[in-house]
Amino acid sequence: MTGEDFKSGQVLLIDKPLHWTSFQAVNKLRWHIKQRFNIKKIKVGHAGTLDPLATGLLIICTGKQTKEINTYQGQIKEYTGTFTLGATTPSYDLETQINATFATDHISEDLLIKTTKDFLGDIQQKPPIFSAIKKDGKRLYELARKGETTEIQSRTVSILEFEITRVNLPNVEFRVVCSKGTYIRSLANDFGAAINSGAHLSALRRTKIGDFSVNNAQTIEDFITELSVVDS
Repeated sequence: MTGEDFKSGQVLLIDKPLHWTSFQAVNKLRWHIKQRFNIKKIKVGHAGTLDPLATGLLIICTGKQTKEINTYQGQIKEYTGTFTLGATTPSYDLETQINATFATDHISEDLLIKTTKDFLGDIQQKPPIFSAIKKDGKRLYELARKGETTEIQSRTVSILEFEITRVNLPNVEFRVVCSKGTYIRSLANDFGAAINSGAHLSALRRTKIGDFSVNNAQTIEDFITELSVVDS
């Protein structure tokens, strides 16, 4: 692969590591591509943000292929992860501290499986206050971190598949197939409320975007290593 190939357009499948932002992953790859091929400027972007506390499939497009980012963003996504029951957090995940605890002794595997069916199809979902959605020109997480409250409108999202894959209370492992715009953190929070308890997202991995699978993705380190041995 050459520098011209990257400028003409490439679709890179990257397995994003924990604690990295999607923006950091894009910047890292852009820098190495520019350095390797002595390119002054090249477009590089990702097709769908993953939170820093999530891992998994990140589609990164280069050059002319960045025009297709919206197409990739709109495709169906699959996630696996873990809900921790009995407690909620303001961010609906581990970014913030627990703010309330709830009973879990009434929760059974049958209840969990039955409740997943209530979330299938088109549902109304409120994005987390700790999200990158803009309101009045500001990111919601910027307002949240200042302690400001704001009303968030519900949106329609689609849950195509939702299954419980392992139960080890208070942790519940799951797999979800969903539409663009679905927040798995919000799903965790809403699921906790639906079982008369609380829940937050304690692990998340994106495994598929459309026909693309994380099984075919590279780590950032592997991509950099491979890049160093290709022809200029």
